[in-house]
Amino acid sequence: MQTQTKTDTFSTINPSNGTTLETYSYMTDDVVELIIQQSHQAFLKWRLTSFEERAEIIKSIGNELQNYKSELAELMTDEMGKLLSQSNQEVDLCEAICNYCAEHAAETLKNEERQLSNGGKGIITYAPIGIIYGIQPWNYPSYQVIRYAIANLMAGNSVLLKHAGNVTGTAKLLESIFKAAGLPDGLFSVLVINHDQSDAIIKHKLIRGVTLTGSPSAGKVIGKKAGEQLKKTVLELGSNDAYLILHDADIEEAVEKSVKGRIYNNGETCIAAKRFIAVASVYEEFKQAFVKAMSELNLGNPKNEDTDLGPMAREDLRDKLHDQVTESVKNGATILCGGTPLEGEGYYYPATVLKDVKPGQPAYDDELFGPVASLIMAKDDDDAMRIANDSRFGLGGGIFSKDIQRATKLAETYFDTGMIFINSFGLAEPNMPFGGVKDSGYGREHGGFGMKEFVNVKSIMISED
Repeated sequence: MQTQTKTDTFSTINPSNGTTLETYSYMTDDVVELIIQQSHQAFLKWRLTSFEERAEIIKSIGNELQNYKSELAELMTDEMGKLLSQSNQEVDLCEAICNYCAEHAAETLKNEERQLSNGGKGIITYAPIGIIYGIQPWNYPSYQVIRYAIANLMAGNSVLLKHAGNVTGTAKLLESIFKAAGLPDGLFSVLVINHDQSDAIIKHKLIRGVTLTGSPSAGKVIGKKAGEQLKKTVLELGSNDAYLILHDADIEEAVEKSVKGRIYNNGETCIAAKRFIAVASVYEEFKQAFVKAMSELNLGNPKNEDTDLGPMAREDLRDKLHDQVTESVKNGATILCGGTPLEGEGYYYPATVLKDVKPGQPAYDDELFGPVASLIMAKDDDDAMRIANDSRFGLGGGIFSKDIQRATKLAETYFDTGMIFINSFGLAEPNMPFGGVKDSGYGREHGGFGMKEFVNVKSIMISED
């Protein structure tokens, strides 16, 4: 790579009040190259360690996350505005992921034996491949990192991280936590780099895999760049998840969990509930209760215990969301509550509900990454499923129904998404696969599946002749 002479800097901003938190400088290309070389050397040693040795360190990372919990949670809230209580929950989830991977890697990645057609023995082994490059977003500053990094470390790979610029502080703190936990130098490294440098890393001969969480447009760019280098990718690209309120739904439960599903993490979640499709027989009842609950949410400082909804992470993100709402209204949608950005300091947008949502509107076609809910009426249960699947996305979704057996059948057979929540809303579980289909990307994380995404599934065939 060419030596970078620019000394560009950028700052992180507290979205609650617009104040500057910290200023960072981009790394030079020479520093980046050195980090890549160190990561490769660390991998060459790490791949030879046992699962037991790796597990001990990975569990130690989980413990250190708890030791740093207060500092880490405060920083996440300061950098991207999530409720402090939810930042603490995020740290707990990260610890759970560490423990799950540490406890299940040996079983998930153990050698398999098969008999060959000639009577010989076949051995299948899951061998680590090298450096995995992760490009991660800001909305879950710790979880997004832990999700891919821990699985790949347990598989025997080394990891590089390019985090979103507005959560650079969290990235660097995580790097310190990994080091404090005893992870050998070079196995997890944070790169403070620009897009051109990132493109060069994808081309680098020592990079063996690329994983991205982001928008579909970003996924197409990264998928193409990695594909041109014949490097595998895992892409998690967001969605506009549909939640079905069927004729036999418990409306009180559906309202309570739909509100949580829409505004959790300030509504800035790829797997958040976004389109609410209620059948005609319960539409009015659900609408009235849902709008009332959304309009009564307390919007304010994310560190206050009585706050239900904090600020959006950046001013440009709030402006984009409002443009999507405005465009939807121009094309026939009606605002039932919210819909106007708050004036004053901070990037606040109120909980908003739109009705009369139909194709051709951003509220129907696109992902609204913030606390805006799209309310749609369906004729019946079958029509609700048709509308749910009428999307280019397919990450998650939900079904509210008292008939669990039928809801499960609908989820298994008809719902064209990677994850379906029945009488609940979308949250990650360490032991269940996470990922989607269509424009929501491909590949899976969690549940052991993430540990097999970036390994060499190697066939060893031994003749008995």
